[in-house]
Amino acid sequence: MSAEHPLADSVDNLVYEPVQVHEHGIDLTVGAIYEVAAPGRIDFGGDELADADLEPVPTEQESPHDEYGWWHLEGGQYVIQHNEFLTGLEGAAQLQPRNELLARGGSHPSMHVRDHLPLMPLSVADGGLRLKENARVSTLMELHSSSQ
Repeated sequence: MSAEHPLADSVDNLVYEPVQVHEHGIDLTVGAIYEVAAPGRIDFGGDELADADLEPVPTEQESPHDEYGWWHLEGGQYVIQHNEFLTGLEGAAQLQPRNELLARGGSHPSMHVRDHLPLMPLSVADGGLRLKENARVSTLMELHSSSQ
């Protein structure tokens, strides 16, 4: 794994390390997109906790020569799964949407992550969004002390 960024040894299954690992962090790619088909459940005590039913959103080839397909997303809410996963992360890191995603009407929450990359809600503006398989949608960054 590259020593270019301190978090590089804590992220496995990179699609193409020379592009994903840079001085500011590690770009994470989208591996799957889901729609919520049936609601999950959350109660106070956890006895009735149930996962939502997720249906995969299919990709479409835009050209016969495309190696990867595209997700054609209408405006709304989705759930994304990253290709990458965390291994041996010491402490926590900051996960945030990439500017390229934000500038095109997509967004997901920023959060601290510790031992795994959770499924993330993806919001898409009314105009829709096209995402290609393995698109870089998030950046994982080191947490910095506020005493700087």
